[in-house]
Amino acid sequence: MTTTTAGYGQYCPISRALDVLGERWSLLILRDLSLGTTRFNDLARGLPGLSRSLLAKRLRQFERAGLIEKIGTEHLLTEAGTQLEPILFGLGEWGARWTFGAPRDDELDAALLVWWMHTRVDTSTLPGRRNVLHVRFTDDVRRFWIVVEGATPSVCETDPGYPVDVTIVADVAALYEVWLGRMPLSHAQRTGRVVFTGPPALTRRMPTVLQLSPVAGYVRESGMAEDTTARAS
Repeated sequence: MTTTTAGYGQYCPISRALDVLGERWSLLILRDLSLGTTRFNDLARGLPGLSRSLLAKRLRQFERAGLIEKIGTEHLLTEAGTQLEPILFGLGEWGARWTFGAPRDDELDAALLVWWMHTRVDTSTLPGRRNVLHVRFTDDVRRFWIVVEGATPSVCETDPGYPVDVTIVADVAALYEVWLGRMPLSHAQRTGRVVFTGPPALTRRMPTVLQLSPVAGYVRESGMAEDTTARAS
C-alpha cells in the first residue's frame, strides 16, 4: 500500500494511516463508499461542497493506496477499504456522543437531506411498480420528489409528472433531526413539524419506508433524542 501525501515523517502505523486518510474530504468519501454509493456522479451529488476535480483526485489516491478498485463505472471498496467501516462508524458513534448537537444553519441543506433519505428507502412494503413521494419543505422554496420505480428510488428536483402517492411536509431542521435520530418521528408528527398526507394505507407505512440514517442509533443512544424532545415539549 502506497502513501498519497508527503507524510508526517514518523515511523508509526497511525501516521502511515493518516498519510492515506488524513486529507480533507477523504473520510466522507469513504463514508459514502461504505454505504454503497459507487458511481462518480452519485458520490458528487452526495458531497455538494466537494469539487468534482478534488473528488476525482481523492478517488485516484484511494485506488493507488489499495482502498478501492474501479470496475467499469463503479468504485468498489477492496478488503482494505471495507475494513475501514468500523473505524468510520466508530467516529460516528464518538461524534454523536461528544460533538453532535442541534443543527447549525449552514448544515441544513434540503437537497442533500433528500438525497441521503432516498438511499435509505425500504421499498419492500410499497405496493405496485411506481410510488412517488413528494417532499415539500415549509422553509425552503425548492420541491423534491422521490420516485420509486421497480424497487429503485431516485430523486427529482423537477416534477416528474407522475401522480403523487404521499406528500411529506416538514421544516428542514425537523426532518434532519428525525432522520438523524435526534427527534422521534412520533414527536415530530404530534407537534406538526412533520406531516404525511395521502391515503392512510400508505401514510401509515412511512415510518417503515423512510428508514433513518445509519448513525441514528448512535445519536439516540447518546441521549440526544431525549434532549430534543425535552426542549420541544
